[in-house]
Amino acid sequence: MTADDRKDSLMAALRRLAPGTRLREGLDQILRARTGGLIVVGDGPEVLELCSGGFELDVELTPAHLYELAKMDGAIILSSDGRRIVRANVQLIPDPRVLSFETGIRHRTAERMARQTGALVIAISQRRNVITVYRGDLRYVLRDPALMLAKANQALATLERYRAVFLQALGHLTVLEFEDLVTAGDVAYVLGRAEQVRRIGQEIEGYTVELGTEGRLVRLQLDELLSGLEDEYRLVVRDYVAEPGAEREALAALHALSPEELAQRAAVVRCLGYAAQEDDESPLTPRGYRILHKVPRLPAAVIENLVRHFQRLPRILAATVDQLDEVEGIGGVRARAIKDGLRRLQDQAFLERRH
Repeated sequence: MTADDRKDSLMAALRRLAPGTRLREGLDQILRARTGGLIVVGDGPEVLELCSGGFELDVELTPAHLYELAKMDGAIILSSDGRRIVRANVQLIPDPRVLSFETGIRHRTAERMARQTGALVIAISQRRNVITVYRGDLRYVLRDPALMLAKANQALATLERYRAVFLQALGHLTVLEFEDLVTAGDVAYVLGRAEQVRRIGQEIEGYTVELGTEGRLVRLQLDELLSGLEDEYRLVVRDYVAEPGAEREALAALHALSPEELAQRAAVVRCLGYAAQEDDESPLTPRGYRILHKVPRLPAAVIENLVRHFQRLPRILAATVDQLDEVEGIGGVRARAIKDGLRRLQDQAFLERRH
């Protein structure tokens, strides 16, 4: 299982256990009563063959039912969709040879069940008053929603600062593109800031998943702060990647950089496919995708034709109306609109730099 698969699996599990769900409400009731509990979400043959004793129920899951059944010593088996209680007071018998790093009997059984079956298993500690989630070889301790909300708000403030730095760097890059003075260091700086913003956003995304209904305001603020930034990030990569069509690979390489590598401009530039850059001053020329996307009412197909025809942004900027008109999909009216739109964007970029 890759790191992304592990993360997706954990996020899926946390969505089922987020505040506002019936399952989470039942878990919180068990937690407050300090009775402890062991719950398996999954009733496939791989789970049932490791169950012994207990009794069958097949009733709808409600928080009250879950709380009352957890008072018994055995485990509770839920349907795979988590909507029904299938069995209760069950003894779980996973293979004792399955690796477990837990010490308590309940948590050791939960970890082995999760590793052996791949099911979502939840252990509620009676002494420590915490909820531990297992899925496959993943282990995660649910955190207090109030603490999570405080962390999310702190992360939002950090995201806002990093977003401002990224937008400032992006504005500077725009001016340099119009002047045809972009260097490898300029591009690396922008991409480094963009990747930092993306990672902070992902961290907050994890908080919103775990917060469930209590994270709605955090989600709204996150969406507002990230609006349009992902497209800007992607278009910068598309403008400067060494080989056209290798944007996906370049983005994956940027996502895989460690925090230390992200601070090294040479490492960032290598992600674009440039094997060796002597220094930060090596010149780079954009294809023009990002600037052209800012021209009002300019279809993506026309942008592709423009870049294919002229290859580089400076050539597009220098083209006359008649030369633009020669590009497929561009008539005289649209050619003049493109020329005027690019001129306004340039004036706006220079004006913002002076301020």
